[in-house]
Amino acid sequence: MKILVGYVPTPEGEAALAAAATEAELRGASVLLLNTSRGDSYIDARYANADEMAAAEARLREQGVEVTIQQAVTEGDVAGALLKAAAAEDVGLIVLGLRRRSPVGKLILGSTAQRVLLESPVPVLAVKVPSPHD
Repeated sequence: MKILVGYVPTPEGEAALAAAATEAELRGASVLLLNTSRGDSYIDARYANADEMAAAEARLREQGVEVTIQQAVTEGDVAGALLKAAAAEDVGLIVLGLRRRSPVGKLILGSTAQRVLLESPVPVLAVKVPSPHD
């Protein structure tokens, strides 16, 4: 089994990475670490640089998880890139990090997460960053 984690160099991305590692250990699965953005870090802060990708890969390998890395630049369709990668790589689970939202923001889930949740043919694990009170 392969687990796809949508990784961005943010606390939400780190939470997704940690959850994917845990799931991979439990399931005896490998991880496809996918970072996709609209361009390099000058254009999109979600683009992980080489050091950030290497550190994420190292954290997975330290836990004994086999990992493959893909990095793609999209025309703004991050959800489409995640769904396309999931289909092409025959993954069994997608892991995404979610931002905490205000009461008003909770009325609208992020468009990328919402689209992946609604269109994914496989289960999606959505995780939040632990709050300081957890």
